[in-house]
Amino acid sequence: MSEPAVELVWPARKYLPGYVAALERGWSPNNLRPEAGFEELAQIRANPARFLEGLVDREAKGSPVALPDGTVVPRLPGYRRWIWDGELCGSISLRWQRGSNALPAYCLGHIGYGVVPWKSGRGRATQALRLMLGEARTEGLAYVEITTSPDNLASQRVIGANGGVLIEEFVKMPELGGTPELRFRIDL
Repeated sequence: MSEPAVELVWPARKYLPGYVAALERGWSPNNLRPEAGFEELAQIRANPARFLEGLVDREAKGSPVALPDGTVVPRLPGYRRWIWDGELCGSISLRWQRGSNALPAYCLGHIGYGVVPWKSGRGRATQALRLMLGEARTEGLAYVEITTSPDNLASQRVIGANGGVLIEEFVKMPELGGTPELRFRIDL
């Protein structure tokens, strides 16, 4: 039996119960700040409409972003989509700077994604990244960069399956944990 196709859905009230259920099970869409899942639950409980609106910010008008060490940096234009196969599979986001492919040092990559553990290993992230690459092209990017830790072999396979090429191994700035990281590039 083949797995259902994945689509990227815009965060909306009709999908919110599945997202909340994933957060309540301990999943976080932010792999650098696992506590972000609990923070998002609090935001949803306080004002679901505002939470949903904040996930799409192409003009970077939202609040600044807190890094893992608490440092606050300017928000970049971007948005988040939810990975959906009839139910929530995870989250994928796209960030950029207008008129440039370059990103500030505090932003590790153009695309970040996470799949809920009970859906991992089934190709959901590979399909979602493929779909998001089309959206990145539409935003005018010539390439995207995606980073992952050297021990995250699953993510490396997802990136490779979408044409990613390793361009460097580096150490993240201290504000992001100061740990080794791999940077991949996918030409669009």
